[in-house]
Amino acid sequence: MDSKMISPLNTLQWIERGIIKPNDYNPNKVSKQNLELLKQSILTNGWTLPIVVRPDFTIIDGFHRWTVAGEEPLKSMLEGKVPVVIVSHKDRAGNIYGTVTHNRARGTHLLEPMKAIVKELMREGKSVEEIGKQLGMRPEEIFRLSEFSKEEFLRMMIKPNQGFSKAEFITKI
Repeated sequence: MDSKMISPLNTLQWIERGIIKPNDYNPNKVSKQNLELLKQSILTNGWTLPIVVRPDFTIIDGFHRWTVAGEEPLKSMLEGKVPVVIVSHKDRAGNIYGTVTHNRARGTHLLEPMKAIVKELMREGKSVEEIGKQLGMRPEEIFRLSEFSKEEFLRMMIKPNQGFSKAEFITKI
């Protein structure tokens, strides 16, 4: 078995909900009705998915599970704790990729937060090819979210393996 695949499960632990913090880029939103449905699902089925966190306990995936765990009756039933697995990425982009891919696999995202994410990744020098691969997006989708001109974006596509330096990106804004 591939140790990289199973290593997050080796970190499974129940920790105090209060030490976990949300990230500042999650583009996923859930209605109050769906939060109630999530709470009911946990009450009916038990806790089936741990919250995925970075080593500093910032949420990569599981913000809504974390949210409902702070509400009664779950808060009391869980004694203020939640299950987590720890995933370590080499950079912020890896954290963002983790959040977005977990969410995209389950639902939809809001437009403005996704635009901000694509712009941030491009500012960090990530290529269109890498962003597309990591977030499961076609180049056209990245183009729409990036708000680059058609000409600028086509220049980026000509060299798909080369990211732009932060300085190059800033001059194009």
